[in-house]
Amino acid sequence: MSKGSRYDTSGLVEDMYEPGSRRRVLKNKLGITRKRVMDEVEAREQLRALHEFLGMYDREYRFSAADICHMHKVWLGDVYGWAGQYRQVNISKDNFTFAMALQVPKLMKQFEHGRYFQGCFGKVSSEGSERLMRSIRSCSASIALLADFPMPSTALDDKTV
Repeated sequence: MSKGSRYDTSGLVEDMYEPGSRRRVLKNKLGITRKRVMDEVEAREQLRALHEFLGMYDREYRFSAADICHMHKVWLGDVYGWAGQYRQVNISKDNFTFAMALQVPKLMKQFEHGRYFQGCFGKVSSEGSERLMRSIRSCSASIALLADFPMPSTALDDKTV
């Protein structure tokens, strides 16, 4: 538990770091301890996942919150044990506090029903793969604001609980 925290998160997987990483790399399946290496792995996995998504979704597909969980698992499932799951710790970065962990399932349900970021859920446009990739990236940024998942090491430099 960090100094000044209200809750002990030391037993939660999202608050575990890879030994030897100086608390810069989250516990991972690959045993990676260097932040730069993890950043490269996450970026490579994101590109691989985006290409996989291009083959999975067509212009008539309607995204759901379950799809977002699945996409997160496809992206980071080989790297982190928590991929595809809603996070259990509260986080902040650069003086911005993300949604409280206990609120995330409720927020995602509202998100799915169009209460937040209307353009993400609904049918994908027919303007080809570049448009689909932009749509997925836009949704990813919107979902990051809700902070529904444990964040990869590239996004979780200044975590507070």
